[in-house]
Amino acid sequence: MIKSLKIRIAITAVVCLAALYFLLPTLIPQLPTPWNEYFPKDKIHLGLDLQGGMHLVLEVDTEKALESMMERTANDLKESLMENKVRFRNVEKTKGAVISLQLTESAGKTALDKIINDQYPDLEIDSSSPREDAQIVHIKIKDKRAIELKKLTVEHSLETIRNRVDQFGIAEPEIIPEGDNRILIQLPGIKDPERAKNLIGKTALLEFKIVDDENSMEEALRGNIPQEDIIAYGLRTDRSTGERGSAPYLLKNKALLTGASLETAKVQISNRFGEPTVSLKFNSQGATDFERITGENVRKRLAIVLDGVVHSAPVIQERISGGQAQITGTFTMDEARDLAIVLRAGALPAPVNILEERTVGPSLGSDSIRQGIMATLIGSLLVILFMMIYYRFSGTVADLALIINIVLVLGVLAAFKATLTLPGIAGLLLTVGMAVDANVLIFERIREELRTGKTIRLSLDTGYKKAFITIIDTHVTGIVSAIFLIIFGTGPIKGFAVTLIIGLLASLFTAVFVTRVIFDYFTGNFNIKKLSI
Repeated sequence: MIKSLKIRIAITAVVCLAALYFLLPTLIPQLPTPWNEYFPKDKIHLGLDLQGGMHLVLEVDTEKALESMMERTANDLKESLMENKVRFRNVEKTKGAVISLQLTESAGKTALDKIINDQYPDLEIDSSSPREDAQIVHIKIKDKRAIELKKLTVEHSLETIRNRVDQFGIAEPEIIPEGDNRILIQLPGIKDPERAKNLIGKTALLEFKIVDDENSMEEALRGNIPQEDIIAYGLRTDRSTGERGSAPYLLKNKALLTGASLETAKVQISNRFGEPTVSLKFNSQGATDFERITGENVRKRLAIVLDGVVHSAPVIQERISGGQAQITGTFTMDEARDLAIVLRAGALPAPVNILEERTVGPSLGSDSIRQGIMATLIGSLLVILFMMIYYRFSGTVADLALIINIVLVLGVLAAFKATLTLPGIAGLLLTVGMAVDANVLIFERIREELRTGKTIRLSLDTGYKKAFITIIDTHVTGIVSAIFLIIFGTGPIKGFAVTLIIGLLASLFTAVFVTRVIFDYFTGNFNIKKLSI
């Protein structure tokens, strides 16, 4: 018996010390320097509602991603038809993710079928209708592949946003998928919500296009746009007055190079004007392509287009080797840094729309922490006083187990780097009541046994055995309910459920195991004639 008691005391001590080990950085934020090497550096993470910040729900426009993919495919298909000498007219993406083309020869349909089967396995002919001088064919992406691409688009968007947020330097962000095409983002402690929102939502599609100086901009603005051109706008700043205005550019529609070829982007200060610029470095393939593009277009203007806006359009003076380029403009330092971040993280595969936006101020978060801690302390103190008055020594044992229970819950949260939210504090307070309820069941069973005249040792054994089944039943029921909350609940409800599960498991350990260890220690080492209960 003594050996068994020593083992149980050792288990209790090890569990409590392990919880304190992970909890110490939270209890003492500034640990002495020599201690920092031996203790974890992470404190308990506070949720958005406790330290303030931003809550966003984004919707990924997956249909737009499909349309963009089909637009690129239409250009590739046009080249494939020309290579195979298939006569056609007007290969273009029409409304939705559909490619429409006109075949001018009857044999063209057979050739088109072969090209699609051999080179474009993800596509299929949706409809085909003959006309007097042509055959109209509509091509779409296969339904199964469309579903896969939409899923990949959301995953790619989530990873890109996570990379941007990590480079922005926000601690402990929560970025998780929600539903089929939504992303939930929580940024605790953010001080500039508008800047963060712009950084996250920017598509950051970088393209290099040739400026068409051979055709008239005036004619294009009147509606006479050459077939292979588009009109884009850029910002121009009058350096003498500082006024910013919009200027049109006539660009070749085909992008010669995109941001997919970038290796890195960083902020530099312009030697000429002392303004922030974004320096670009391409990967090996991108550097080769950039050298070829600049060599083939000497004396022409190369527009640097980001999300459809022309940032600069310098004249190519000579072939540029080394894979280096620069985006200039009237950037502030923060704008230049944010642009470099989104370029390094990569472009979003599809636009994102903000469906829900909430900002929690730091003062509100501080009030929540203070009120939550106050509620926990007052609730715990009332319970502790009641137990000490009603059950005397046994109540004090239950109070000690209750304190250990709270330490264990917080220690587990710290160990697993979980996030404590206001609903989580509510879950912690609920586990206090559950832990005390378990002890009340045990104590009442022990009282019943003592009234029958049994010894203290036998009453303890019988009381714990009889109460054990009821305690297990209530705790398992609570844990199962919390699991369903995690599966079907949203963020705050999940936080409550996670804390509740941890608290219930800790309550089982403290109510059944720890209190029994304390009772066995005192009854075994002291000559107790009457149990104070």
